[in-house]
Amino acid sequence: MEEEEYIRHFSALVELEREEQMRLHEEEMKRLSGRQREEKGRAFIRMRGKSQGLGLGGKYMVRFTKQNATKLPESEIEVGDLVLVSKPGTAPWDEGNPTGTVAEKTSYSIVVAFDDAPPGFVFRKDIRIDLFVNDITFQRMKEALKAFKRLPKWRREKLLGKREPEFNAGAGDELEELEFFNESLNNSQREAVRKSLAARDFFLIHGPPGTGKTITCVEVISQLVSRGYRVLAAADSNVAVDNLVERLDRIGLNVVRIGHPARVIPALRRRSIDYLVQDEQDYRKAQELREKAYAIKEQMEERFTFPEMRWRRGLSDEAILRLASEGKTTRGIPKKKIEEMKRWIELKQDVDALFKDARALEDRAVRRILKNAAVICVTNSTAGSELLGSEKFDIAVIDEATQSTEPSSLIPVLKAKRFIMAGDHKQLPPTVLNEEAMRGSLSRSMFERLLALYGDKIRVMLEVQYRMNEEIAEFPNNEFYEGRLRADERVRWQTIAELVPSITELEFVMADKPLVFIDTAYSAGFEERMRRGSTSRENEGEARLVKFIVERLLDAGVRAEDIAVISPYDDQVALIRMMLQVEGLEIKTVDGFQGREKEVVIVSFVRSNKFGDIGFLSDLRRLNVSITRAKRKLILIGNSQTLGREGCYRRLIALVKSRGGYKRV
Repeated sequence: MEEEEYIRHFSALVELEREEQMRLHEEEMKRLSGRQREEKGRAFIRMRGKSQGLGLGGKYMVRFTKQNATKLPESEIEVGDLVLVSKPGTAPWDEGNPTGTVAEKTSYSIVVAFDDAPPGFVFRKDIRIDLFVNDITFQRMKEALKAFKRLPKWRREKLLGKREPEFNAGAGDELEELEFFNESLNNSQREAVRKSLAARDFFLIHGPPGTGKTITCVEVISQLVSRGYRVLAAADSNVAVDNLVERLDRIGLNVVRIGHPARVIPALRRRSIDYLVQDEQDYRKAQELREKAYAIKEQMEERFTFPEMRWRRGLSDEAILRLASEGKTTRGIPKKKIEEMKRWIELKQDVDALFKDARALEDRAVRRILKNAAVICVTNSTAGSELLGSEKFDIAVIDEATQSTEPSSLIPVLKAKRFIMAGDHKQLPPTVLNEEAMRGSLSRSMFERLLALYGDKIRVMLEVQYRMNEEIAEFPNNEFYEGRLRADERVRWQTIAELVPSITELEFVMADKPLVFIDTAYSAGFEERMRRGSTSRENEGEARLVKFIVERLLDAGVRAEDIAVISPYDDQVALIRMMLQVEGLEIKTVDGFQGREKEVVIVSFVRSNKFGDIGFLSDLRRLNVSITRAKRKLILIGNSQTLGREGCYRRLIALVKSRGGYKRV
């Protein structure tokens, strides 16, 4: 692909995806009532706000609770999400309804952080809160694509496959003697570190499930910092960034987390820029200036006439000031109003000057912290923020890179002279909602594209997994990783019976088998169905079976926190959540559980029809994620006749049978 074509191609795809996300949210808000949106988990209705004062970063914090003081319903709205707050009698998208970021969420309330003082209506009754789209991420992708053409020609050519990436000559001997900070790294992890350090352009760390790619990234970052390099550590999601921050902080590196305070988990907020800056004298002085400015603003509103059009009558600020100084009036405006408007304008100028000085002081404090940081951690999108606009880095390390679209990865890539990516292209790709954008390769990550161009010259695959019992890992290892994975001895034979000895009494779930497939093909009541108005699917029989199994596991002594129930379909997840309301039990979609793990995982595949139609289950990367989350026990529930029409599922069921873990309902 030529450079201009690359920019034009991805710019068009980003715009398609942006329009799709905006359309879907607005369409649903118009199509569904607030109550229906709440039932789908994308809104809260009948809420009331209470001010919590100023929070980190000078944000206005408002706590919202249900008017009748009941628990909040199950919802997709999570900490870090952008929400739209609307008053009764208006459409959510009407002008005057503000957006904010969810800073905290409990069973009974959510706290929303607003950049500016929210309108007074948020403290009344009957407030509605809707999940919304954050447009700034799309704008930063477009800006990164425009900036791509300003890269040196040789660098553009390497990224587009027209010139081979290079490695430091003679570095091999030196790196063979490398002293590792983490001495427990295995051989493939050590090789990944060495080659990452030798790469002059870019390098890929391929980390299958449970192989410790983030640990490997942390070692790479530690080695780079020890050599005096300035490092930007990034990932597409806030969860993945926080994972990096936690590990880097644990080994004592001076790490600074940049991002909206609401999107940083509480335990790590002391590493956030908004927290660290509070110890800076310049910042404290800036806050004093802001408080003074707000006090003046309050005085302006209470005592002086705002120069609105009916009093201004076309006069500029300068004209009003001149008339007042001359003691004159014009156009029928009372002299008293001229004087009041003059005073308002003068106070406004004072307020503007105070805010300007406060911003300069705060900026100086922030720059000082950034300059002293060994590692700066951000989401891909935040790497393109104004805060980092003038900052440059020697190397960017991008974790979970296969979950990022190419334009998203490009944002941190352009901030550094070279980059290292870690990910697994055999798991789920970036989420793309627009079908045309998906067909146009927006769902293909930069990691995958570079791997296709250069292969093993720029990749090391990590080969030891520390998560799964060997029997659970056997199928994905052979099907997706060429049989190269091996289980570490500490997990190789681990079983649930080691945690809960009484589990052996549960004959129905075949307690002695790490891998179980429960076949619904020959039983009535296990047919899939679609709710009216939904494109998702559910299977009530499978949901009831999941409930039965989970309750038996809990009765046997397995902790709810050690169990996860996952399904590819939103509606099935919603149905199971309605049936199983157990504190600590995680019930999520497969996509939402990527990157996670539990001792016991139950998978409900849902699809059960006479046509052998498995829909998006045919994306085998979704299957790979489904079957690689469990440590000690994996229970699969599905219809072998439907699933078995696809060869990969057929081979999976055959393997389970050969290992003695197959059971009919």
